Amino acid sequence: MTFSRLSHVAEVSVSTVDKHTVEGEVPVRLCNYVDVYKNNAIVDGLIFMSATATPDEIRRFSIAPGDTLFTKDSETADDIGVPAYVQTSSPLVCGYHVAIARPSERAVHPRYLYWSLASSAAAQQWQVLATGVTRVGLRQSDIGKLSIWMPDLQQQAVIADFLDRETAKIDALLGKQDALVARLREHHRSANAQAVESVLDLESGARLKHFVTEMRQGWSPQCESVPADGVTEWGVLKTGCVNGGVFRPQENKLLPADAEPRVETVVRRGEIVMSRASTRDLVGSAAVVEADYPRLMLSDKTYAITVDRRVADPWFVSSFLGTPRIRQAIELEATGASHSMQNVSKEDLLNLPMPLPHVESQVEVARALAADAPKVDAMVAKAQELSSKLRERRAALITAAVTGKLDVTTYGKAG
Repeated sequence: MTFSRLSHVAEVSVSTVDKHTVEGEVPVRLCNYVDVYKNNAIVDGLIFMSATATPDEIRRFSIAPGDTLFTKDSETADDIGVPAYVQTSSPLVCGYHVAIARPSERAVHPRYLYWSLASSAAAQQWQVLATGVTRVGLRQSDIGKLSIWMPDLQQQAVIADFLDRETAKIDALLGKQDALVARLREHHRSANAQAVESVLDLESGARLKHFVTEMRQGWSPQCESVPADGVTEWGVLKTGCVNGGVFRPQENKLLPADAEPRVETVVRRGEIVMSRASTRDLVGSAAVVEADYPRLMLSDKTYAITVDRRVADPWFVSSFLGTPRIRQAIELEATGASHSMQNVSKEDLLNLPMPLPHVESQVEVARALAADAPKVDAMVAKAQELSSKLRERRAALITAAVTGKLDVTTYGKAG
């Protein structure tokens, strides 16, 4: 088997173009880290940000159809080198933290190069080549060392066509599973909202502040990228720890050993944790802390709300905060310069309408919702398990094909 270094089959360049707009530079559309990380292909229809670049940067870092872009930096070494294939011919400049691999037509098929970079074999090599502690990256001098199996061009084309075809089938199945999960969750949210709103005292002029006895905010020190258990290890909650109305204690970052924890920011069982900063559709997400986590702390982007149990049930309040009625109110109050980071103030949250019924009715509804939740969770878990197996199958197929371990010409013929 013949192997070649990436530098022998492609021209590799690492972009230095940042997101800033500088007076005197040329306006450009920028293909950023997130565009590459979240998409398998760079196609027409994606929304790219506006920035500026020098004429020399435009010459060096403009991308073209057939290029493969890949991320060169990440928080962890196992999440580096994520590729995207360029299909669009629209003028685009590659942004910072991204590298361009432009295939040599005489050496490598463009799609084969992409699939090689999308394989687990490449990911394992990137992990070895990456350097750094709190943030890891690939040095330009090391990127070209990546080893790729190089059959002849005709065989490369056969493998690329095979992977295009077979991964499209798997992706279609994944799309169906994702749609199923979305439908299950939407049905569950709709049923919850209907149950909650059916008992509201709509003539009440009460606000959230009338039921709150304490509202705390946390802090955001520099943390490790791995999670803490929150019991024996100190951790700081991420903003997304309450996305979807479920408290996820594992969504946290480990506090470094040399940092002093702030005990006053530890979450408590029965509190409502709410995000104050996120995307417009997630800011204000809320959920109840179901257990004790003596070393799990709030971040400065999360609030912990304690309600007066004599008049308000935290599980009912949390469910009400997730209804379309309140979601619309929160999104109207959210402010921010970008869609990816919207903020909602403590004052605006406390002034949310809260027409609660008698506490006994709240408890009854909350218990009924809690009884139904495991059924939906089980169906979602089953769909997600299938999706996980499909993704594993997809990754194994790609790696086997681009390392010569799978004869794509006979694949599937044995029945």
